[in-house]
Amino acid sequence: MNGWLLAAGITALGVAAAHIVGGHRDVVRPLLSSGLADEPKRVLHAVWHMVSVDLVLSAVALVYLSLADGTSGTALVAWFVAAHFIAYAAAFLVITLSVGWPKPLLRLPQWILLLPVAALTAAGAV
Repeated sequence: MNGWLLAAGITALGVAAAHIVGGHRDVVRPLLSSGLADEPKRVLHAVWHMVSVDLVLSAVALVYLSLADGTSGTALVAWFVAAHFIAYAAAFLVITLSVGWPKPLLRLPQWILLLPVAALTAAGAV
């Protein structure tokens, strides 16, 4: 068993849970009750659900990879998942820093949850 990948998978499950619970309350409800036109509103709603599925599947994949350690392709898939979480974190950082908010790193703190999954996964992929 690969402890790094197991830790990454458990952390990713926590990230998925935070996204589903917190995101529904803080993002989806306000979005659906906003005055935004129906088509972009529903597209954004669908994208939120797509990210939910993506986070859960990534977490499950990491737990599986932790148990299948040493199997051919484990490292390649782990690096892919690590890159995936780095890209998500980078997207949040770029958007947050481009807005010009005071103390921007705490306004959209999702990157703080995403980077540990990337780091744990990369450690397990080595």
